[in-house]
Amino acid sequence: MSKEKAAENKLFGDKNKSPKVEPAVKAVPDPAEELKKKITELENKTAETEAKRLLLLADMENLRKRCSKDIEAARLNSLTDTVTPFLRVFDYFTMAVKASENTDNIQSMITGMKMIQTEFDKAFSDLGIEPVDAVGKDFDPNLHEAVSQEASDTVPAGKVIRQWSPGYKYGARLLKAAPVIVSSGPAPKEEPSGEKKEEGKEA
Repeated sequence: MSKEKAAENKLFGDKNKSPKVEPAVKAVPDPAEELKKKITELENKTAETEAKRLLLLADMENLRKRCSKDIEAARLNSLTDTVTPFLRVFDYFTMAVKASENTDNIQSMITGMKMIQTEFDKAFSDLGIEPVDAVGKDFDPNLHEAVSQEASDTVPAGKVIRQWSPGYKYGARLLKAAPVIVSSGPAPKEEPSGEKKEEGKEA
């Protein structure tokens, strides 16, 4: 190597050699920036959760109002359906009262009362209410209310002899039990008085 070449390499470095690469220094995250970033993320999530909560509350309030309106409408419809069949009955009853004030014809009054009873029966039928007729049937505590027992030679024990008034039911639901008198079977036979005297003498 000539002196000029050596001097050049010394001055400018050896061009054939690769440049020395300094190792990259890993950046250290700033704790304050990281904390600020996390706080921002939490604030965004909190705001999103609060928005969802308010939306759910609004939906629940709307649902409550709709349910309240539906319940009120159902109550009014039920009341209307129940009262309407009895309006004609009340009309007949009002006419019967007015007619009774101006007549002494008992037969006419009886006819009017029978008309009212017919309308009552029709109103009950329209509502799906069925009478409970217990006479001659086995006593059923689910349908009947025993007010007393009575001995009978013709009606077996446990059977209903008569009822004070009919019961009523709506489907399988009992509205009013029928008050009834239940047979206790044949009355116990009393021994003849002569036999009692004979027994006393033998003793």
